[in-house]
Amino acid sequence: MSTPPPLQIREANAHLVAVHRRAAELEARLDAAERTVRAQAERLARHDQQLRAALDELGRTKDREIAALQEQLVTSEATVHNLQAALHQRDKLIRQLQPRAELLQDICRRRPPLAGLLAALAEAERLGPLPASEPGHPLSGGPSLLLANSTGEEGDRDNLQPAVFGTTV
Repeated sequence: MSTPPPLQIREANAHLVAVHRRAAELEARLDAAERTVRAQAERLARHDQQLRAALDELGRTKDREIAALQEQLVTSEATVHNLQAALHQRDKLIRQLQPRAELLQDICRRRPPLAGLLAALAEAERLGPLPASEPGHPLSGGPSLLLANSTGEEGDRDNLQPAVFGTTV
C-alpha cells in the first residue's frame, strides 16, 4: 500500500480534529439540553404535585361544604315541618273559633239597637207607674182606646191585658 501524500494526511487530520471538535460541541450541547430537560421535568413534577395537593384540598373543602349544606337542609326541612304543623294547628283553631267569631260579630251588630231598647226600658222604669185612681185611666180596668194593640179583631178588647212597664234590668 502506498502512503497517502502528506497533504492528504494533514487534511484528514484537520478533518478528524474538526469532527472531534464538532462531536465534543454536540456532546456539550446534549449535556446542556439533558440538564435543561431534567430541570424542566423536576419543575413540572413539583408543579404537578402542588396542583394535586391543591386539587385534593379543593375536594376536601367541597366535601365539607356539601356536608354543611346537607346539615342545613335537614335543619331547614325540620323547621318547615314544624312550621307546617303549627300552621295546621292554627288552621284547626281558626275553624273551631270561626262560629264564635261570627256570633260575636252578630252580637256587635245588634248591640246599638239593644242598648237603645235598654235605655228606653230604664227610662220607663224611672217614670214609674201612673196612679190608678183616675177614672178612664187605661190601667183602671176599663176599656180604653189608647191600648189599641189588638190583633185586628175588635170584639177581643175585653181579653186584652193592660200594659205595665217594669223590668228586672
